[in-house]
Amino acid sequence: MTAEGDADYLTTAQVARRLRVKPETVYAYVSRGLLTSVRARGRRGSLFAVADVEQLASRSVEHSGVVEEIESALTLQSGDELYYRGRSVPELARTSTLESVAHLLWTGELTEQPPFPVHRDSVNLARAAMAVLPPTARLTDQLRVAVAALGAADPLRFDLEPTSITTAARTLLGTLITALPGPTASPNTSPGTRLWLKLRATPGTPGTPGTPGTPPQQARPELLDAALILLADHGLAVSTVAARVAASARANLYAVVSAGLGALDGQYHGTAPTLAYEFLDRAKHDPLGALSDRLRTGAPIPGFGHKIYRTRDPRAEVLFTLLGDAPILQVIQTIADHTKSFPNSDLAIAALMHAHNLRPDAGETLFALARITGWTAHALEEYAAPPLRFRAPGIYTGTRHDLEHASAT
Repeated sequence: MTAEGDADYLTTAQVARRLRVKPETVYAYVSRGLLTSVRARGRRGSLFAVADVEQLASRSVEHSGVVEEIESALTLQSGDELYYRGRSVPELARTSTLESVAHLLWTGELTEQPPFPVHRDSVNLARAAMAVLPPTARLTDQLRVAVAALGAADPLRFDLEPTSITTAARTLLGTLITALPGPTASPNTSPGTRLWLKLRATPGTPGTPGTPGTPPQQARPELLDAALILLADHGLAVSTVAARVAASARANLYAVVSAGLGALDGQYHGTAPTLAYEFLDRAKHDPLGALSDRLRTGAPIPGFGHKIYRTRDPRAEVLFTLLGDAPILQVIQTIADHTKSFPNSDLAIAALMHAHNLRPDAGETLFALARITGWTAHALEEYAAPPLRFRAPGIYTGTRHDLEHASAT
């Protein structure tokens, strides 16, 4: 087929710009039958009918929307290195604030940013929502409830303009960090400083190991600030995909974060720091005995190895360096000397928790709060893409009672 005139047709480059995808993705749309290309008389290259392109750009749930690959300009994992928008994440963790790194992920610009704001009415609402939970609820349980309540109270939550989203995300993070139970630091301090007072274990904290009355250690809030940056995003982890699917349906930011928190609560995802923490609690008394128990049962060693990194986890290296000569690092080294793997960020967070007597659920809480930054960035990308583009092809494997009845008769 050829195009008689170019007025109603777009080139591949123009289609890519209209759909906010790469030219390669346009060709993939053609191969899947989502677009039809035609040839222009007397010129090279393919053309696409404007009407078809516009239909694809504004397609509804009736379209298959199958997405095999997700394009993102946010996070790169390459050669055991990690980058946010092309910038080294370990370097960002050492030199930048969480507010500045969030702004980088959300806008592409690395500039100095003010502390996340704290609005007293929002904090009071979040605390009231958290208060209905039983004393045994984890901090991540409280975060999920607070996010839902804050979303319900925001009449402008369906404003999906980028500036509105980033403003809401900054306020959400400031509110959640301040609303968590525990002493409250000045809102002009860093997120790590505010969290330090809330994540320290107390004699009444459920599940806290150790002996009550242990002398307090020097506060190290910069460790938490670094951890929040290192864990902010890690590509298309399962919770991030869940957040993007919600954003594809044009769910508001609070719903996107709720989707991410829901997936994060899975036993194969957000609980990893807790499993590493519990393993270290056993290992600090008998490192080789703890390792032997795992080897005997054939269970994976919590906090070691990674599906993406091959020889080292750059996030763990930063935290281990910041921990200095903490005794728990000797325990980790003893175990590492007898394995063929390397410690990952989950173990590094667990080491931080043991070194500074943090709550047993502190690792999950850090993970959840950090990822809100990344989920917001992915939501912004998804809001700029065609809606409802995630729909996996289904293959029915059940029975058809009407067919069975027809066969019987």
